[in-house]
Amino acid sequence: MIFERGDIRIHYEVHGDGFPILLFAPGGMRSAASFWHGSEWDPIATLSSDFQVIAMDQRNAGSSTAPVSGSDGWATYTADHIALADHLGLDRLHLMGGCIGGPYCFGFIQAAPARVCAAVIQQSIGVDNNQDLFFEMFDQWANPIKDSHPEASESDWTQFRANMFAQEFLYNVDREFIRKCNVPLWVLMGSDPYHPEVVSREIADLAPNATLVENWKNPDEDDTVEKVIAFLQEHTPND
Repeated sequence: MIFERGDIRIHYEVHGDGFPILLFAPGGMRSAASFWHGSEWDPIATLSSDFQVIAMDQRNAGSSTAPVSGSDGWATYTADHIALADHLGLDRLHLMGGCIGGPYCFGFIQAAPARVCAAVIQQSIGVDNNQDLFFEMFDQWANPIKDSHPEASESDWTQFRANMFAQEFLYNVDREFIRKCNVPLWVLMGSDPYHPEVVSREIADLAPNATLVENWKNPDEDDTVEKVIAFLQEHTPND
């Protein structure tokens, strides 16, 4: 399905019935619903029997398209997420984000805290002497599509990249925000340069309502899916 907002076209999928959970896929700037199928466990397949699962392609990833400008950044993506939730009539929902989806979750929570009942943060990206990796990742996404965006100058792309990855901590929210974030969080720990363990641990330490899960990448052994479902059901409103 396609949600159109001006020049923006957001591709999304809806699976299952029940209380909604909006997914922000891994994949860095290429974050798209299809990336879930290669993840350690696929929430589209495993959660849709208990929830209405909405998976989306981020702008200029997968089948979604949008203009590019030097003012683009995290708030631009959050505006897409809020607009899609509004379009679908999701007054309250759960969130799940993998990789770059961690900051996407926190951007949504920051913009609309009363709408988010719980969030699963799967190996979030974050700063740990690794920002060159994210600049490189941005360029690997941007360079192949620049010719299809004549509206954007080279300085626009440079500013866009800085808006995304020249910040600290989680790139789009600071530690003080996490300290005040009362949304229940299920934090699946990262363990590599893009998804530093220290970042997951700090989120869990700072957030007042967070649980850190160290072992989750072998779902059959770790009961990952069952635990995530139980966490989300615990925080699903009854009304």
